Amino acid sequence: MALELGPHNIRVNTISPTAVNTERVAEHFEQMKQNPEMQTKIQDCLKRHPLGKFTEMSDVVNATMFLLSDKASMITGTILPVDSGYLLK
Repeated sequence: MALELGPHNIRVNTISPTAVNTERVAEHFEQMKQNPEMQTKIQDCLKRHPLGKFTEMSDVVNATMFLLSDKASMITGTILPVDSGYLLK
């Protein structure tokens, strides 16, 4: 799409987050924390994120706002992972 729409000055990009810490996910994690075995699984999952935290909705919004801004005027045809480095491991 970026190749097709570029001549019309339309940029095409994708934001690709991993699991985002929404209210529903936070509620689920709170329930999981009551189980010691699940606490270990949560910690293991966090270890897969080099930044040591889960993606927040604000992280996705900030990436979106950047790509929509003039500061990203030369960015098209990209996939932007917003995943605190999860895909690196």
